[in-house]
Amino acid sequence: MESWKEYQEKNNERFLKEMMELLRIPSVSAKSEHKKDMALCAEEIKKYFLASGAEKAEIMPTDGFPVVYAEKIIDNTKPTVLVYGHYDVQPAEPLELWHSGPFDPVIKNGKVYARGSADDKGQFYMHVKALETMVKTNTMSTNIKFLIEGEEEIGSPNLGKFVGQHKNLLQADLILISDSSMLSMENPSLDIGVRGLSYVEVEVTGADHDLHSGIYGGAVANPITILAKMIASCHDENNHITIPGFYDDVVDVSDTERALLNKAPFDENEYKKEVGVNELWGEKGYTTNEQTGIRPTLEVNGIWGGYTGEGAKTVLPSKATAKISARLVPNQSSEKITKKLIDYFTSIAPPSVTIKAFEHHGGEPYTTPIDSNGYKAASKAIEKTFGKIPIPLRGGGSIPICTILEKELGVKIIFMGFGLDSDNLHSPNEKYGIENFYKGIETIPYFHKYFAEITLDK
Repeated sequence: MESWKEYQEKNNERFLKEMMELLRIPSVSAKSEHKKDMALCAEEIKKYFLASGAEKAEIMPTDGFPVVYAEKIIDNTKPTVLVYGHYDVQPAEPLELWHSGPFDPVIKNGKVYARGSADDKGQFYMHVKALETMVKTNTMSTNIKFLIEGEEEIGSPNLGKFVGQHKNLLQADLILISDSSMLSMENPSLDIGVRGLSYVEVEVTGADHDLHSGIYGGAVANPITILAKMIASCHDENNHITIPGFYDDVVDVSDTERALLNKAPFDENEYKKEVGVNELWGEKGYTTNEQTGIRPTLEVNGIWGGYTGEGAKTVLPSKATAKISARLVPNQSSEKITKKLIDYFTSIAPPSVTIKAFEHHGGEPYTTPIDSNGYKAASKAIEKTFGKIPIPLRGGGSIPICTILEKELGVKIIFMGFGLDSDNLHSPNEKYGIENFYKGIETIPYFHKYFAEITLDK
């Protein structure tokens, strides 16, 4: 019988080509002009599922963009794994900072550069090709279902309702997600949780139209100045968030877990070089790995107002706007934090301006136990293909649907990502290592094998 590795090695070139074809489709859920591209991407994924051995694949409507569902059921007495991923991608702007077209994938230095390569087309497609590998070698050990959505990058606003309406269809023993990263190919890791998210927009208005800055400057409030002061007030000199009650529900991480987290190799100089900064900036009293994993944060994601075109225009702007997000840790509620953010900005606005603050979307933090069958199977699979036991870490990003999936389906989630933090997710020149892509396809069948063994042995 042909082995997984033999089959994969014969087909790796095709696997990569297929993945790159998906990357050519600009499936940007945040922009209405890409509605047709979203539909096209869903259709292509359905075709690839059927070609890879799924016995059923269909495009299922939601109140927004559709879900692609697929399954391969081999034996109802065996455990079932539900694989979650998303086919929508972040907007590519600013386009001028890309070295190549964001939807014209190119290979450089062993990496595929394109929007969605690591987040999440390249990563969920590993599971499609792992399915093909197991089907073609007649070595499936679990039933596998796939839930690939089209709205993750806009907060999954319609997936919760969809899952609630299709609980029987999506019933499984575990949910497996590869929408996360590992430390490095030399030091593999597994995320044991992701942070939650609260995302708001704040608009400050002064005069009802732009004014001449010479005639009115000094007498009328400048919304940009006011907004900048408001944002600056959100952190103190220790980079601690000053919004009242922000930390009320934060669960302190034990000294044992902090020690385990800080066992992860970390080179500060290499880290600074990688991101292009001279010094790091973060909440005092915590290491970099702690700041990006176990602590909540507040960041300005975009800010604008006034004249930003070529040359000079001496204008006192009417409006200034900022998009602001908070990453949340266990026990924090996105609903409560969103209210605190909106209340804070509303309360500190001076009477010389008016303010409008509203929510875009949010999601809850999620953690998974390392003593679960799923984590044990993932750890064993990583150890098998990498030759090292993975380090358990908390991911800094957010996957808004996690808590809803667990609540609706009643099963735990395992994160087994093969991307790297340096893959430029959400940024220009997003990339995904070809070695990472292939290693994921190699590792995933072992996960299913070990999960079946561990589960059926109980």
